[in-house]
Amino acid sequence: MPHHSHQAEPQRQIPHSFGRLGLHHLRPAAAELVLLGDLTGRYATGSYSRLGSDGYTVAVRPNRAGAAEHGHRVTAAIACHVARAGGTIDELTQLLLHPDHEGGRHARHIALRSGQARALDYIRRVWASASAVVSGTRVLDSRHDAYEVLAALRDRIETTPWRGERGRTALRVLRAHLNFAEIAGGPLHHASERQTAEEAGVSRTTLRVVYETVLKPGGWLRRLRAGHGREGSSWYLGHGSTGGRARASLSRFWTTQYPPDLALEEWATPDTAMTADVDSIVIARLMGHDAFAHRGLGSSALMIIGALQVRPAQTVSDLVGTASVSRATAYRTLRRLADHGLVHHDGETWILAPRAVEGFGNGSQDAVTEPGTRPAQGWDGIAQFYAAAGVAVRRRALHAVERAAYQKALDRFADHRSKATVIVRDGRQVLVPAPRPDEIPSAWQTPGGSVLDPVTGRPAADWRLATDGRLILITPADQRSYDELAAAHAEALREWNSVA
Repeated sequence: MPHHSHQAEPQRQIPHSFGRLGLHHLRPAAAELVLLGDLTGRYATGSYSRLGSDGYTVAVRPNRAGAAEHGHRVTAAIACHVARAGGTIDELTQLLLHPDHEGGRHARHIALRSGQARALDYIRRVWASASAVVSGTRVLDSRHDAYEVLAALRDRIETTPWRGERGRTALRVLRAHLNFAEIAGGPLHHASERQTAEEAGVSRTTLRVVYETVLKPGGWLRRLRAGHGREGSSWYLGHGSTGGRARASLSRFWTTQYPPDLALEEWATPDTAMTADVDSIVIARLMGHDAFAHRGLGSSALMIIGALQVRPAQTVSDLVGTASVSRATAYRTLRRLADHGLVHHDGETWILAPRAVEGFGNGSQDAVTEPGTRPAQGWDGIAQFYAAAGVAVRRRALHAVERAAYQKALDRFADHRSKATVIVRDGRQVLVPAPRPDEIPSAWQTPGGSVLDPVTGRPAADWRLATDGRLILITPADQRSYDELAAAHAEALREWNSVA
C-alpha cells in the first residue's frame, strides 16, 4: 500500500490551454492556481510565522523570506498537479514562465533576479521532488478506495508500538481522528480540538501536548488549516514515519527494565517488543468512558483489553509486546482489571471475561475468581469506584461554555462595523464603498512598519505594513489573505460603479 494518497476531484473543462498540456487537462483547482495564484492563502500557512505548542506565534519571519517560501509552496503545488496530469518538465517550465500566469511569479522572479539558468535549475529541482512524491501516491477515485486506505491505516495503527503513557494517549487521539476520517470518507477531514478531546476522552491540554510531541512529528497527522469560527481545523491522516519511531526526549517512552548485568543476557532489547497487536475498534468504543480517565483504569487498561480482544489467552510476557506496556505496568493493570472481574487467569495466561467489553465482571461459575473480587456492573460503576464519574460530562459542559463565549466574542466583533455611508442621487440612496479593509489610518502607523494598537498604544507584534501603507496580516489566526482583501474591495467597487 503506498504511503500517501490524495482524493480525486471531478474534472471540469476550462476553455484555456497552453502547449500540449492545456489547463483544461488539469483539475479546476490546479488551473485556477496556475492562472490566478493562491487567492485563498492556502499555501501561505506557516510562511510568515511559526506556532508554538501553546498556539501562539513564537517567531515571525521577515516578509521577504515568508513571501519566498509562499511562492515556493505554490510552485511545488503546481509541479505536483502537472506530474499527476502526466506532464513533463518542459510543460511545467512553460506554465511557470508564462507572463500571464500568476502562479509562476516566484519562478519568474528568480529568473529576473538571478538569471534564466538559475530559474531553470530551480524548476528542475522542484520537478524532481514533485515527481518523487507523486510516484508514491494513489488517486482515490471512489469511496471504496478511500476506505481501503483507511483500513490499511487502521492496521498500521494497531501494529505500531505506542510506548509510555503519552504514546497510549496518542493512540486514543489518533483513533478519534480515524473515526472522523471514516465519517468524512477519506484521510482529509475536519475536527476541532474540543470535539477531538471529547471523542478521545482526554483534556485539551493533553491533546495539544500529544499533537506536538507524538502525532505531528511522527507523521501521523497534519493540520492543513486552523479552524476559525464554527469551522473545525482541516486535518490529513498520514501513515507515520517510515524511518521508524519519532525521536522523543522523554525517558518514559522506554522501559527502565534492563538486566542488572549484561552477562545475564535476560533482555537484549527494551522490554517493549516490536510485536504490537491491539483491536483499535474496541479501544475507540471504550476510550470515551469515564472508567478509562486518567484517575480511573487509564490508557494501559485500554491497551491490554484491546490486546486480549485480538488474542484471548496471553501471558504477561506476551502482553508486554502486544499491548506495548512494560512488565510492571502489565502486572499492575491486570491486577486492577482482575479486581473488577474483567479478566481472569488460568496458570500464566490471561483472558477477558465474557462481557468484559461491556464493563461487566466475570460471572461464570467455572471461571477462577480471585478472593476479594468485586465484579463490575458496567463502566459507570467502575468510574464511580475510582471517583472518576462525570468527567466526560463536565468536560462537555466546559467546552459548551467555551464555545458560547467564543461565539459571543465573534458576534461582538462583528457588530464593530462602521456605519454605512450613502449619497442621494435623483431621489434614491446609493451605498458608498468603504475604504479598503486592509488600509490603516496614519495615526496607527509607525516609521518602523509596525501597527499601533489603538487600545494600548503599543506596537502589535503580529501586524505589518506594506510599502503602500496597507496592512498585511501575518498572524496564523487570520483567514483572509492580502489578495482576498483586495479582491473583495475590487468587487465592491464594481458594484458601486454599476449602481452609481
